[in-house]
Amino acid sequence: MKIGTDGVLLGAWTRIDDSVASILDIGAGTGVIALMLAQRSYADLIDALEIDEDAYEQAVDNFENSPWGDRLFCYHAAFDEFVEEMQEEKYDLIVSNPPFFNSEAASAATNREIARFQEALPFEELLDGVSQLLSETGTFNVIIPRMEQDAFLKLAHTYKLFPRRITHVKGTPESPSKRSLMELGFSETEVEIEELIIETARHEYTAEYVELVKDFYLKM
Repeated sequence: MKIGTDGVLLGAWTRIDDSVASILDIGAGTGVIALMLAQRSYADLIDALEIDEDAYEQAVDNFENSPWGDRLFCYHAAFDEFVEEMQEEKYDLIVSNPPFFNSEAASAATNREIARFQEALPFEELLDGVSQLLSETGTFNVIIPRMEQDAFLKLAHTYKLFPRRITHVKGTPESPSKRSLMELGFSETEVEIEELIIETARHEYTAEYVELVKDFYLKM
């Protein structure tokens, strides 16, 4: 799987402070977000969860070959199974770049696309699990399609998860917002709402985007 912009955005945008001792990356793919969070933090424990066998094996290799291999661990399991097994565990920070392709595209999908189908991890299952694994003062960070934002937040409310920060991501100044980066937690606060534009023209990145992701690209 290639490294996607969504994952890089989430890994760079997520706020981490010194109180974060444990992190969980749900649907880790090949481990890029977990690796970015390891680079950005001193968290003692960074767990990743991936159900696809090929992606899981690549994530394990990537973790072992990184400078942070002693803090990174990848589980090969479905999320509902993981939640059931980890009832005693609480994470200070949970992140997810969940699958959100719709089922109508399934018949013509590649293996890479199949890994991202929303049916693989419905939002309700994701939020239910997060509500059980997130510490009382922890945060949940996620990136989803902008068009799904309102429904996602309404569903999150039923699990007593409330938005704290939302950034709407646009490809160019003229294009509509395609993604919502969201930070949620168990306490209700005033929501910080921002906008991030990635490019002004093809491969001409905005200063805000460069500042956000420059530590993770060799050429930026």
